[in-house]
Amino acid sequence: MKVKNDEIDITQCSIAPVQKIISGKWNMVILYFLNQGGVLRFGELQKKLPNVTQAALTKQLRALEEYKLVHREVYKQVPPKVEYSLTEIGVNFLPVLTALEEWATDYQKLEK
Repeated sequence: MKVKNDEIDITQCSIAPVQKIISGKWNMVILYFLNQGGVLRFGELQKKLPNVTQAALTKQLRALEEYKLVHREVYKQVPPKVEYSLTEIGVNFLPVLTALEEWATDYQKLEK
């Protein structure tokens, strides 16, 4: 990590890209549900995340698609059908998600 004028240059930090990806409020939860459900339609994801607005869910899904963790499949039919699934790199992220889940469980035990 490079230091400039007593400040950390986070662009040189190897974990900075990960922070960017998981910093979305619902990103890890979306990845969790896609792991549990495989291929899910937008409405199915929305039912699993009732506290998330349609706009917020769309924004988070687009970000995950941009980061190449989620694949969006659009079927040209009426009414439109859109399905979401994990990409290969999204599946490769699952052990990280599992480790975070285990850490969270342990952390919650400390709070009690």
